[in-house]
Amino acid sequence: MTEVVIPGSKSVMARALFLAAAADGVSTLRQPLASDDTEAFAYGLRDLGYEVDLRPDVWTVTGLPHGPSAGERSRETPGVRSASASVYTRDAGTASRFLPALVAAGHGTFRFDASAQMRRRPVAPLVDALRQLGVEVSCDETEGHLPLTVHADGVKGGTLTLDASLSSQFLTALLMLGPLTTDGLVIRVGELVSVPYIEITLAMMRRFGATVDWSGDTFTVAPGGYQARDYLIEPDASSASYFFAAAAVTGREVTVHGLGSESLQGDVRFVDVLARMGATVRVAPESVTVIGPENGRLDGVTVNMRDISDTMPTLAAIAPYASSPVRIEDVYNTRVKECDRLETSAVNLRRLGIAVETGRDWIEIQPGQPQAAEILTERDHRIAMSFSVTGLRTPGITLDDPDCVKKTFPTFHSVFHSAFPGLR
Repeated sequence: MTEVVIPGSKSVMARALFLAAAADGVSTLRQPLASDDTEAFAYGLRDLGYEVDLRPDVWTVTGLPHGPSAGERSRETPGVRSASASVYTRDAGTASRFLPALVAAGHGTFRFDASAQMRRRPVAPLVDALRQLGVEVSCDETEGHLPLTVHADGVKGGTLTLDASLSSQFLTALLMLGPLTTDGLVIRVGELVSVPYIEITLAMMRRFGATVDWSGDTFTVAPGGYQARDYLIEPDASSASYFFAAAAVTGREVTVHGLGSESLQGDVRFVDVLARMGATVRVAPESVTVIGPENGRLDGVTVNMRDISDTMPTLAAIAPYASSPVRIEDVYNTRVKECDRLETSAVNLRRLGIAVETGRDWIEIQPGQPQAAEILTERDHRIAMSFSVTGLRTPGITLDDPDCVKKTFPTFHSVFHSAFPGLR
């Protein structure tokens, strides 16, 4: 049996940083994820005036319960704020979407910009929602995209309607803002993707002292702020999926501790898909084990991955090794991630000689023996890590940008090679 240590969850870490920054007191985040995305978030908080201490095993954040306050009233134009803080969020979707909501509760003018990759990703639902709440937000170049500027003077609260069909991050940002408003928030949503990520948000908000309810299509958040706390970051379930998938296609046994039936993260459910395909899966409260079939041959499957769409590329990358077609449905939102993951997965599978069909929100992959080729990662960490699994049974598969994994799992390649020696 191989035991793999997975770094902390990016999703949990980003929420913890927001909640700690908004809380009254000093929060301690244990076993933090140190990656490009989380450092972008932490350095963004520093740029906004928060005290953030980053040590290898512990990060601490001193909260500002009333939000950041920066900039002075212009002497030349009374009542007008000069630019007060500028934040560069790199490639990080969470920082780019959460931090503008956080600063809305403060006072000042705050500008956000990011990499070309992040500039292409949408922020329109967040911008629209903040404007509904009376927050002045301007998109400096292209409407609905970064760079953007928030002219903040606190948020009274009220009722808003949110489009949450592209990403759960927009809803998470507004939910976490709720306790910082004067009157609280009522958020009505239509179509909602990645529901497990919203469940993470609600659970963590409550652990930091917030009161929030969810009934049907309506979320109700009470005012009152947050309280600082000591918080342990659980391992990243999306990152664990590559090791579970690798066990499934190689006939090996892999165990990850710190994830299990008590985990906050919905992506733990990826192992249920592997179980349907013929792997043996054991889920305990604090561990998950996957054992691949001895011949490494899995059954084909048709699966709706709407709620665990970050693991779609993982399944796509091992699908050729199944005995019948693998069809993945209801994953349109993967087209607006770091890259168009649905199309990029299809392109790479075809480069490997595998027959693939795609539609607006689905991909169907035929069985076959992948051939050696270079994988086009499009600078997307999940594409790189997913197709590393394919390479365990196909020598000669390479990545055009192996370093893009630093976004969420900087040590991925060394950990992966150690877990599966001799299979490349």
